[in-house]
Amino acid sequence: MVSEIVLTEDTLRYIALFQQITHTNAVDCMDAGDKLVFVVEKGQGNIAVGKKGDHMIKLSEMTGGKSIQVVEYSEDPQQFVLNVFHIYNPSNVVIEQRGNITHATVTVDPALKGRAIGKAGKNLRIARDIVNRHHDIQSLSVQ
Repeated sequence: MVSEIVLTEDTLRYIALFQQITHTNAVDCMDAGDKLVFVVEKGQGNIAVGKKGDHMIKLSEMTGGKSIQVVEYSEDPQQFVLNVFHIYNPSNVVIEQRGNITHATVTVDPALKGRAIGKAGKNLRIARDIVNRHHDIQSLSVQ
């Protein structure tokens, strides 16, 4: 079951700021402590990032140095997972049922696998949470 998207006062403020700077529509914002993940409408990812990442740099400065990740929304779960991992050059996503859990395995560039998982699995947990907010996928692994 897809987890409910709950926007707090802070995430609503972040969305307003994001939309003001990027001139794109954010459909979701997840605050992961030192990182903000924005989900934008299909086709708006590059516009949101800006030339040479200008919008992301400005947003990071205006949010106290938080790292910013932009993910393009897709109704297709496989494409959405690819979009979540796009900075790690993903080549494939396999979605399968494991008992009563839907699991996605994403294959990334081997040189970037450690970064995709993150220290103590932090990036993987953030990716799982954002995927689960939009699609019925409860677990993720990186290979």
